[in-house]
Amino acid sequence: MAFFRSVSALSRLRSRVGQQSNLSNSVRWLQTPTSSNTDLFAELKELVPEYQDRVKKLKKEHGSVELGKITVDMVLGGMRGMTALVWLGSAVDPDEGIRFRGMSIPECQKKLPGAFPGGEPLPEAVLWLLLTGKIPSKEQVDSLAQELRSRATIPEYAYKAIDALPVSAHPMTQFTTGVMALQVQSEFQKAYEGGIAKARYWEPTYEDSMNLIARLPAIAAYIYRRKYKDGKIIPLDDSLDYGANYAHMLGFDDPEMLEFMRLYISIHSDHEGGNVSSHTAHLVASPLSDPYLAFAAALNGLAGPLHGLANQEVLRWIRSIVAEFGTPDISTEQLTDYINKTLSRGQVVPGYGHGVLRQTDPRYTCQREFALKHLPNDPLFQLVSKIKEVVPPILTKLGKVKNPWPNVDAHSGVLLNYYGLTEENYYTVLFGVSRSVGIGPQLIWDRALGMPLERPKSVTLEKLEQLCAK
Repeated sequence: MAFFRSVSALSRLRSRVGQQSNLSNSVRWLQTPTSSNTDLFAELKELVPEYQDRVKKLKKEHGSVELGKITVDMVLGGMRGMTALVWLGSAVDPDEGIRFRGMSIPECQKKLPGAFPGGEPLPEAVLWLLLTGKIPSKEQVDSLAQELRSRATIPEYAYKAIDALPVSAHPMTQFTTGVMALQVQSEFQKAYEGGIAKARYWEPTYEDSMNLIARLPAIAAYIYRRKYKDGKIIPLDDSLDYGANYAHMLGFDDPEMLEFMRLYISIHSDHEGGNVSSHTAHLVASPLSDPYLAFAAALNGLAGPLHGLANQEVLRWIRSIVAEFGTPDISTEQLTDYINKTLSRGQVVPGYGHGVLRQTDPRYTCQREFALKHLPNDPLFQLVSKIKEVVPPILTKLGKVKNPWPNVDAHSGVLLNYYGLTEENYYTVLFGVSRSVGIGPQLIWDRALGMPLERPKSVTLEKLEQLCAK
């Protein structure tokens, strides 16, 4: 079939000799770079049987192992703390924060290839890592970057679908519309209708996921140019990597902005599977909806104020502080008074707290380090730093907040604003493009591992009361 590699190409795949799968060696690839293979599909093809064997072993030998108890608080509290699904790409520790395939953000910054020595990790390197669990070489990353560029052609009807909406429509509404328009070319849908064997579902899912990841920056950039600029499309630059190209197509060519976009996409790519957007994609894909349908649903979840929309709320709140006092250079006392007023009105301090984390989000920390390096004297950055000193003690004193520390959203808006991307309503689109780098690999693995239709059990309120009475 046209949508995945030919039989002759697959026959060239190297066999994996002497690598037995077990739980003890599941992270062995983190210690060494990957093989010299520059074809990501071929690399993945070799890994699939091993992962399938691991899942079979878990089901057969440990299927009855209990992973924890379910409490009423969990059922009524958004399923917080309930272990309920497998997510390969990343995991969030309450104290350490995110780890991508076992690697912390500082480790990723040190070990993953950048655009130049010492540069931020390239999103292509993060994509390779999330999909394979292996640290890619620069050659492999460059090869993947070229593959994504080759897949990035946007059909004209996708632009027309977006144009059917008023320019005033929220950027996320336009973004979801663009993704749904791209669904017309779904290779998974074609393959399923053609009777593809279940064991090969992951192959057209790979094609869809890679095409989707490749095309999102151009769709997202078009929405930005249409809504906020002159509407003219800035074409993809074949010499640039994924993150830099996205910034370029938006209309930004400052090398520092290109580097920040690489960092932004990398740290926003994945945050384990329980967050709204990631879980939504997994759930919607579980009845074999294709990656376009699943990711469009994920974007609608991301657009909620309690999820991806939070980053725009942070910058608005910071600007409200500046408007209140006429300057970002305010005293600690003035800031404390403003925060207390915010809380007394029943509002939250945006950018603080997290559903899992109980320490400062390492995604906040790496953005702060970027700012200290490139814009230490920016007035809004200095205000963000002051907020970080003032807010946690106030929230801790309330006694109701489990995590008073800043999260990823507390910093990104100020950096984007500094480099000229001042339209905060657009920020969630940036988040959406980034999240595809994490969701895409998981959708591929869901199909490779034969993950079933997700169907948890629900109870009525009356039934819950009866269970508690017993």
